[in-house]
Amino acid sequence: MSHITNPDGAAPASSPTPTLLGAKRVRVQHIARAKDEGIPLTMLTAYDALTAPILEAAGIDMLLVGDSLGNVILGHGSTLPVTLEDMERATAAVARSTSRAMIVADLPFGTYEDTAEHAFASATTLMKAGAHAVKLEGGRSRAHIIAALTAAGIPVCAHLGYTPQSENTLGGPRMQGRGAGADQLRADAEAVEKAGAFAVVFEMVPASIATELTQSLTIPTIGIGAGPNTDGQVLVWSDMAGYSDWTPSFVRQFGQLGQALREAASDYVEAVRERSFPGPDNYKND
Repeated sequence: MSHITNPDGAAPASSPTPTLLGAKRVRVQHIARAKDEGIPLTMLTAYDALTAPILEAAGIDMLLVGDSLGNVILGHGSTLPVTLEDMERATAAVARSTSRAMIVADLPFGTYEDTAEHAFASATTLMKAGAHAVKLEGGRSRAHIIAALTAAGIPVCAHLGYTPQSENTLGGPRMQGRGAGADQLRADAEAVEKAGAFAVVFEMVPASIATELTQSLTIPTIGIGAGPNTDGQVLVWSDMAGYSDWTPSFVRQFGQLGQALREAASDYVEAVRERSFPGPDNYKND
């Protein structure tokens, strides 16, 4: 079963909405400048060539090819089963279908934690697939990995707070950085900045700590469940668009795509069973 694309065989070209960053292709320097100029950064996940250009055309600054594709696309219960090959394929699809947004790809579990050499090999695979940067989880324990990748010319976005790849250690999705954890979060944030990360994601941390670190760090902060005062925000696109049946409490649904798709599919079923589809306008081969 095939999906008809344009005559050139490529995904339909996007018509990117101009953004406040004013860049033909968003790069690391534009992300840094946004913090300096107080321009809020926008990031959404993307996993395929159908969705990515739509998000880009809306003006999104960064597309995150997240290992959340394990949950959202592949039907896994966590991000842990996601492979480097899964990420490579999704990254390539997003890269082929977009032209302006910066593409950040997650390094999946088990592909970077042990040695800088392993991390470099994995990151190189994603960069060759079309990523402009990689994201990895962890603070002080990953600082040497961040430093090595940055020295090799691979931009790195750090990820602190709740880190889904460590869900078994952390006891599942829960707020991080409370009490004594606040000092650990501060130390981790300082470590990834010193190691050369160009930005850091704070997931599920108290808004007060996220605000404090946003003010003290020189690199941009991107929040998810971290309050309104980070330099930018990121969400899983299907959560944002109301495509998922369940969304975390920190998500605002900006649409109801799930309901719209169900209604469209229901109308299709009814039309086929009534034999009102296909109609005369839908076939020209007689």
